[in-house]
Amino acid sequence: MSRLTITLDDDLHRALRETAARQGRSITSIIEESLRLRGIKEQASARALVARARTRAKLGPDEALELALEETSAARKR
Repeated sequence: MSRLTITLDDDLHRALRETAARQGRSITSIIEESLRLRGIKEQASARALVARARTRAKLGPDEALELALEETSAARKR
């Protein structure tokens, strides 16, 4: 597992700590969930998305990658 250091505004950090305590969760779990909701995926997930797009749409690699990027962008906007 990797470690990451980030700098947050004091008010945001306090809100994050309070939310974690209120939900009985760790700050790490909240941040990981937030990243996933923003569309940040493991490389294997991205590859699987491209493979599914190619299979369903019968596209070549370049066309499938473009479709995957569009779908990822649309998912992030939700």
